[in-house]
Amino acid sequence: MQALSRNLRSEISSTRKIYFYDNGIRNALINNFPPLSLRQDVGALWENFLISERLKANHYQKKLVNCYFWRTKSQQEIDYIEEVDGQFAAFEFRWKLHKKVNIPTSFSEAYHPLDFKIITKDDFEGFLLR
Repeated sequence: MQALSRNLRSEISSTRKIYFYDNGIRNALINNFPPLSLRQDVGALWENFLISERLKANHYQKKLVNCYFWRTKSQQEIDYIEEVDGQFAAFEFRWKLHKKVNIPTSFSEAYHPLDFKIITKDDFEGFLLR
C-alpha cells in the first residue's frame, strides 16, 4: 500500500506497507505461531486482517477506491485511508482502545476527511460490511 502524500514537507512519501491476504502466510514467513494471548504483534495482525478483508470486500462489491496509509516524520500516523471521488475517509485500527484517539490535526487540515473512525475488535463488522 502506498503512502498518501500531497507534498507536505513533514509527510513520508517513499515508504510502502505490505499486507498479506492470509495472516497464516505472514505467520509462516516469520515463523510465529503462538496463541494470540502470547503474541507481541497482535496490533500488526489486527491491522493486516482488517485491511486484507476490507480490500476483499471492496473488490467483491466492485467499489473503486484508492487506498493509502499516512505517516509523518514526527510519527503521526493513520492506518488506512480510502479515497473515493477525491473525498477521504480515515480509519485507525486498535485491538484494545487504551486511550482516546484523535485524528492528527495536520492530516485533518490538509485532507479534510469526510469520516474518521476507530475500528476495534468490538465493532469491526460494520467496517468490513460497509
